Amino acid sequence: MTDDNKELTEQTDAQVQETEDPSEKKEREDEYEKICFLCRRPESKAGKMIELPNNIHICTDCMQKSFDTMNHGNINYADLMQHMPNISMIDFSGLQNRVPQKQRTKKKKEKGEKPKLSIRDIPAPHKIKASLDEYVIGQEHAKKVMSVAVYNHYKRVFSDTDDGVEIEKSNMLMIGPTGSGKTYLVQTLARLLDVPLAITDATSLTEAGYIGDDIESVVSKLLAAADNDVERAEHGIIFVDEIDKIAKKKNTNQRDVSGEAVQQGMLKLLEGADIEVPVGANSKNAMVPLTTVNTRNILFICGGAFPDLEEVIKERLNKRASIGFGSDLKDKYDRDPDILSKVTLDDLRKFGMVPEFLGRLPIVFTLQGLTEDMLVEILREPKNAILKQYKKLLAMDEVKLEFDEGALRAIARKAMEKDTGARALRAIIEEYMLDIMYEIPKDDSIGQVVITEEYIEHRGGPRIYLRGQEAPALEETLQQP
Repeated sequence: MTDDNKELTEQTDAQVQETEDPSEKKEREDEYEKICFLCRRPESKAGKMIELPNNIHICTDCMQKSFDTMNHGNINYADLMQHMPNISMIDFSGLQNRVPQKQRTKKKKEKGEKPKLSIRDIPAPHKIKASLDEYVIGQEHAKKVMSVAVYNHYKRVFSDTDDGVEIEKSNMLMIGPTGSGKTYLVQTLARLLDVPLAITDATSLTEAGYIGDDIESVVSKLLAAADNDVERAEHGIIFVDEIDKIAKKKNTNQRDVSGEAVQQGMLKLLEGADIEVPVGANSKNAMVPLTTVNTRNILFICGGAFPDLEEVIKERLNKRASIGFGSDLKDKYDRDPDILSKVTLDDLRKFGMVPEFLGRLPIVFTLQGLTEDMLVEILREPKNAILKQYKKLLAMDEVKLEFDEGALRAIARKAMEKDTGARALRAIIEEYMLDIMYEIPKDDSIGQVVITEEYIEHRGGPRIYLRGQEAPALEETLQQP
């Protein structure tokens, strides 16, 4: 486009702007965003712009760099050009006559903007549990409790308070051994409900003013997960993992900045408060705009393994022991696999959780430790089971992968020995699949691989069948010696 045509277009645009309706003009203005005159970044990337005369906009980064350069005394123009590489020459005298009309760009439309959440979008508890059953094996009680609590929470969010009846929050505390599926349950739940989810680790939280993450940074992560949409963030879920690590420290004379102090600081978040959080950053500073997020309708789920809590429970239960026929044996609860299900609030207080914190987590439930049978089901039953993932990987090489029952049992036994729950399954299978995934692409004649118990226990190798070879059914291979 020539300069004459460009000027004609700008004049036509100016005439249209003078004659159009003010509401249409505002709507058209909202479609555009400002561009920094120096670095040419749009407002969505550079942040809020500083407006100068003659319709010039400068981002805060470029303005700060200019001040820093000038404050050094002698201005090094080469250094200035290096900091702002998009500037070749600026004709400042020409700025008085030529106003930069095109310092705007159209805003990018969000791909698939999320619709506003309503009570009709929340499925009934039995449907939530049925969806969780497709991904999570076992933990029937935990899934039932979570389904009802989440359903009641969102009914509370959209309930009418004109009648004076206000429903309390359904914040949850789940207790379970490591690898029992606490984080996976929350991730699956948030994905099914299509609400923003923020997962944070309580071990990094400290009292305000000390090194570490501020307590309010939890809300910042949720806002980022909601694409900086405050309304969506206020209907989201925050999962605080390793909550047992902020228990009150015992027998210490030092200030407990990462224990009881964090519990006290989280009280206002759990109950509901207006929190100022930075937009697009994790820490507050002068260059980052702040926005207010109300945590009243945010669902908080806290989870932890609570090691040594079993000893606290056993100590309480064993106090019932006495001399006589009705007495309990001292070792009665030593091998109880469901000892955590007998937990009470008194046990948690003795563990180190302050009463005010527990009072804001009205729903407390436990997860069972995984058994060998549950580990076998986890390997093959869920929609995204580990075995299905490896079968899909080998299917891309046109190779069929099978695991016999003995191999699955052997993998489950090895996982039980590691005592890290379902986390151990992936590491064990990865170890045994390494050579197979490396060797299979070398030979195009291989059509099927069967992982056997002998291979898992280092007493043999996998069964390999060539393409076109009649491979026996898996049930027949199980009967072979």
